[in-house]
Amino acid sequence: MPLRIEGEAEMKHSKLLILAGAMLLAGPATVLQARAQSPAPEAAKPMAPATSSPVAANDPDYKIGPQDVLTINVWKEPDVSREVPVRPDGKISLPLLNDVEAAGLTPMQLANSLTESLKKFISSPQVTVIVKEINSRRVYVIGEVVRAGTFPLLPKMTVLQIVSSCGGFTQFANPKKIYVLRTKDGKQTKIPFNYREVVSGKNPEQNIELQPGDTIVVP
Repeated sequence: MPLRIEGEAEMKHSKLLILAGAMLLAGPATVLQARAQSPAPEAAKPMAPATSSPVAANDPDYKIGPQDVLTINVWKEPDVSREVPVRPDGKISLPLLNDVEAAGLTPMQLANSLTESLKKFISSPQVTVIVKEINSRRVYVIGEVVRAGTFPLLPKMTVLQIVSSCGGFTQFANPKKIYVLRTKDGKQTKIPFNYREVVSGKNPEQNIELQPGDTIVVP
């Protein structure tokens, strides 16, 4: 009998050891399984682009043009504040003021003009004007480039800069024969641009500053 009791005790002890070992082995696996089943953290999303145009915001001399989109904010006057497009005739429409000339003015000049006009209706109005979208200053690139199309014209942008924004040339391009088509006073002129010469430092005067409406042709 004593031998039997001792044997049963040893068996129970062995079972406890086996169970404890199994729990130890199962522990890390359980943790790993929980981590695998838990949803992975979302990747950081890129920040949304600013609603206002950094170009216009940083250029006090920027002149508003047709098809630009403006944010007009009149402090403590939400019924007057709004986002408005500049019409092809260069005007915007606002409550109380109806049609207001905007094209050709800087944001500050337009803000001052609106402030003076609103004094008839609002006591001490405070107006800010932000160019949200620049649509009036654009250039066009066509021909043998990776990315042809319409591009916003940034201040003092040159031919070389706009060509570099197109992702490079195709294998059929002739970089020595690039030219700019410019229309002024109803007449179209063709301005040559030799990419090879400009990047090598020769004839840098070919790298002219672009104007709104210019078309860069890459044959």
